Amino acid sequence: MLLVGIDLVENKRIQKSISNPRFLRRILGTSEYSQLEMRGFPVQSVAASFCAKEAFSKALGTGIRGFLLSEVELLRKSSGEPYLCLSGGAQRIAESRGIIFHVSVTHTKEYASAVVIGEEKNNEGIKL
Repeated sequence: MLLVGIDLVENKRIQKSISNPRFLRRILGTSEYSQLEMRGFPVQSVAASFCAKEAFSKALGTGIRGFLLSEVELLRKSSGEPYLCLSGGAQRIAESRGIIFHVSVTHTKEYASAVVIGEEKNNEGIKL
């Protein structure tokens, strides 16, 4: 079974939140925080990370329950390809349901968006 979540946010909304340092520590995981800190916390990238977390919760079907936003990290491979790194409650829920996730993000000057697709697996492979 395929599971889909999508989210869209106005970057100016995130820009306001970034002015509070607790916001970044609350929503970003350790590696995600480091990657964004090295780049000076660009608002579009922080907004994309926020969207990925929201889209993940929608694909999971739980909303933001049973895990912290910081347990869903939007990271990038050296090639630039984004991926989700799960920990804590987010990882436990995904593993207990046998779901792996894929993510795609995009942003403009004004908006950021993310789509997360989950693949629910059974013992015989992916259910389509």
